[in-house]
Amino acid sequence: MTQNTAQYDIAAVGNAIVDVLSPCDAAFLAAQDLAPNSMQLVDAQRSAALYDAMAPGVEASGGSAGNTVAGVGSFGGRAAYIGKVADDTLGEVFTHDIRAAGVHFDTPVLTGGAAQGFGTGRCLINVLPDGARTMATFLGAANQLFADDIDEALIAASEIVYLEGYLFDPAPARAAFERAAAAAHKAGRKVAITLSDTFVVARWRAELLDFVTQSADIVLANEVELGALFETEDFDAAADKLAAIVEIAAVTRGEHGSVIIRGDERTAVAAYPVAKVVDTTGAGDQYAAGFLLGLARGLSLEESGKLGSLAASEVIAHWGPRPMVKLDQLAKDNGLKL
Repeated sequence: MTQNTAQYDIAAVGNAIVDVLSPCDAAFLAAQDLAPNSMQLVDAQRSAALYDAMAPGVEASGGSAGNTVAGVGSFGGRAAYIGKVADDTLGEVFTHDIRAAGVHFDTPVLTGGAAQGFGTGRCLINVLPDGARTMATFLGAANQLFADDIDEALIAASEIVYLEGYLFDPAPARAAFERAAAAAHKAGRKVAITLSDTFVVARWRAELLDFVTQSADIVLANEVELGALFETEDFDAAADKLAAIVEIAAVTRGEHGSVIIRGDERTAVAAYPVAKVVDTTGAGDQYAAGFLLGLARGLSLEESGKLGSLAASEVIAHWGPRPMVKLDQLAKDNGLKL
């Protein structure tokens, strides 16, 4: 990657969502007909009913790519975000939180008649005692992100443009993806995408493969998502197939760390130890923050992967999907450069 002369290290396009995190047990998931460790889309009525049934918890601005750029900001990186919220209380909360994280965010909000029935999106996250999370997402206004919301000047001013796989569900957002990717490549920037979830891959496998092949330079995924993309449980075979169509891929493997792939090169990065896993929400998002920032700053694959692993280890040790300490200081304390 060339020397970073961009105004922003990372610009992300994603679902602007407020997370609601609550503890639960397996019986609660069964009673609510929720598949453990899954993400499903729900309508406003189902979202309201589930919210009422959940245990008291924590509300925090989230959304996968939003969490990532918040992590970039915590590392001291320069980040921007494109996502749609409504002109409501949750929209104000999201906007305040992401700007407070040092992220540039000025996507026009959904207002007036256009906002009817589309409150700011929220993700209801039920967390088991082992930290595993089950998500039910009402996209709301986030589902109303269109190609016209893509600020091409902002995209061109960003070293890496990061696209959230969850946005593949609504067709208009895919058009926004295409516009963002085209603007990035026209400006000589890199395009990264996260596969986000095995259910996203199952729904849109052919379309995702086509987008990755045609428009992505960097792919982030966990090993289950990677296997789902190529319909195989053979990790090495799937890694080889991904390496054939993208420049760089980072595949996370939970407690076993991550593997970074570039051509025939395979770089294994160990996970940082955690005394107790409290909540895995945001682990992949924070890994992406460290990894992509490292790439944007011209660090090696190993150095970038270590930043990602460190950020992931911080976020799984507490409730919520965003860092609770400054990641730049944590990196220095662990001898990592930025």
